[in-house]
Amino acid sequence: MLENLQPAKVFTFFEEICQIPHGSYHTDKISAYLVDFAAERNLWHKQDEVGNVIIIKEATPGYEEKEPVIIQGHMDMVAVKEEGCSKDMLTDGLDLVVEGDYISAEGTSLGGDDGIAVAYALAILDSDDIPHPRLEVVITVDEEVGMDGAAAIDLSCLKGHTLLNIDSEKETELTVACAGGVNISGQWQVDWVESEGEKYKVMLTGMTGGHSGVEIHKGRANANKLLMELLYLLEREVDISLVSLQGGSADNVIPSHAEAVFLCKKEAERVEGALRTVEEVWKEEWQETDPGLSISYEKMERNDVEKTVETTDFFRLLSFFMDAPNGVQEMSKELSGVVETSLNFGTVSMEQEGRLSAGFLIRSSVDNSKNALASKLRKQIKESQGSCSKSGEYPGWSYRADSPLREKMVRIYREHFQREPEVISIHAGLECGMLAEKIKNLDAVSMGPEMYDIHTTEERLSISSVKRVWEYLLKILAE
Repeated sequence: MLENLQPAKVFTFFEEICQIPHGSYHTDKISAYLVDFAAERNLWHKQDEVGNVIIIKEATPGYEEKEPVIIQGHMDMVAVKEEGCSKDMLTDGLDLVVEGDYISAEGTSLGGDDGIAVAYALAILDSDDIPHPRLEVVITVDEEVGMDGAAAIDLSCLKGHTLLNIDSEKETELTVACAGGVNISGQWQVDWVESEGEKYKVMLTGMTGGHSGVEIHKGRANANKLLMELLYLLEREVDISLVSLQGGSADNVIPSHAEAVFLCKKEAERVEGALRTVEEVWKEEWQETDPGLSISYEKMERNDVEKTVETTDFFRLLSFFMDAPNGVQEMSKELSGVVETSLNFGTVSMEQEGRLSAGFLIRSSVDNSKNALASKLRKQIKESQGSCSKSGEYPGWSYRADSPLREKMVRIYREHFQREPEVISIHAGLECGMLAEKIKNLDAVSMGPEMYDIHTTEERLSISSVKRVWEYLLKILAE
């Protein structure tokens, strides 16, 4: 599929990666692939207990005295698929599509974040004609679900203090700082009662979704939050009883779909009328950010005995989810237009007669603000008679005033692209902050080719940008 694209080696490795399932928490096969790659080329390599892989290639002639360079990315992807897509993302490779300047995947996310970093690294390691200093390639697992790999990795075998992180999605930007984050999980036990009524499933689909950091400021609809509003409205209008609900795919993805099953004693016409009224209002409200928003429903066959959430518990849960914070919480006071603190209501699920669980991701470039928002959310969960836990906490990456790498990359960028790069801080997590805690005086910059709508089924990667950034990367290594 990609054999005629340039740079050929980069796209060859990228296509191979896309044929190996590598969603977060399911990276065994891609980790083994990297080990095999290194062993076949007699490169020093190390795979740790969680699956992180380090591959080292010594300097080419004339570069032995240069400072070693760490090339870093992550091997896991956010594996999401369209409603109705039959692909099993735990076992199946992706169906790549090339249209014009873009590569995407049919019915699923592409995993350009961060498969392209792995492809770049392998193409360099596989080549004999690229000049470079000692290369220390670090590919981590489970970055997308809390940077678990970066937290666990032992970097004592590395000699370098200069790091190129290839996990950014804009060719025009060089990222030099980022927000920290923490995942908060809530669980609620509810009582169940036998209930009467017709059984319905309501589905919210077609929302834009997206990355819960870099796109949180765009004000897109959160399907989980809207589902809670819809259930509240339906309870008032047609007196429903909740059977089950679920929504979202990952804590770091703005959810684009959610659904619930409920019982209702009112006639179907009233249920449909209430849903159509809400849909009309929401289509108008969200037409700019989520033009594909849709509410659909179907009547289901009910069991002889149907159990639903007890009314008091139902109201208790709705009250929490209606009041819980979501989206941008505070903008930066120093950097105009930059988000400082945010929260994403990423996942929710409840099966009949089970516990309800919800996942939230908090991001902030200010640790105190991150901790304060986490404390507020945990307090609200406990006040709603739930229990909570935190995981995947990672530090922010602070701006380094004295950065020889940044100065070098800006200069080469200017020469290569004939324009100035944007040197930025982003409201998203990068592993640089965590790695900087492991390597003293680490000098790091994050870069990457153009990608759009990452973490969604609309994800696409620019072919021409991959080539331009590849040429830029080689110039950085050659100096």
